[in-house]
Amino acid sequence: MSSAHPIITDQESEIQAIRRGRPAVPPALLLAAADALFAGSETPAVITMEAIAAAAGVGKGTLFRAFGSRDGLLDALWTAKLEPLLGAVEKGQPPFGPKAPPDERTIAFLDALLSFKLENRHLIRAREIAPQLLQSAHYQWMHGLLSRLIEEAAPGTAANETLYAAHALLATLHIDLIETLLMGGMPLQAIRSSQAAHVRTVIHSARRGELQQR
Repeated sequence: MSSAHPIITDQESEIQAIRRGRPAVPPALLLAAADALFAGSETPAVITMEAIAAAAGVGKGTLFRAFGSRDGLLDALWTAKLEPLLGAVEKGQPPFGPKAPPDERTIAFLDALLSFKLENRHLIRAREIAPQLLQSAHYQWMHGLLSRLIEEAAPGTAANETLYAAHALLATLHIDLIETLLMGGMPLQAIRSSQAAHVRTVIHSARRGELQQR
């Protein structure tokens, strides 16, 4: 017996809705719903696309078509939140912008990134445990920026050393490490100071390597 109400897929439902004149949901609204859901969860790593879709009031297929995957959604949310820092680094005034010395820019950028991660730890926790983080667009941008700054601060440094140093600097900002230090009683200002000192050491070592090659 045929059903009076045939089952249709999520995609077919949305196509029909669009044909009836319902506007597409702006990605910004989907990201806002996801952000609120992650922020209110004690276990953001286990939040599913189904839960995000329900919070946004859309079908799960809408999320997959907009972002490709859960990691893609998280990356889009991370990128959107990073936009102010990206603008400051590329076009802003010192200590972030291009007119500042590269070592000062490196310290300022990583300090701002530390603040960003603490302010958005719900999002960072969910993404940093996922696979292929190093292939994400936002990580590639951060790594590329640090690689360029190290090269500017220590011209002539071997490319493989520059790439490794940039990865190493970003590794010290993994949210699990930051929270472990804080829970162990290390004050945030001490973390900032140690981070700045570490940057200076990395750049100084790169410069010494350059001098030794001459």
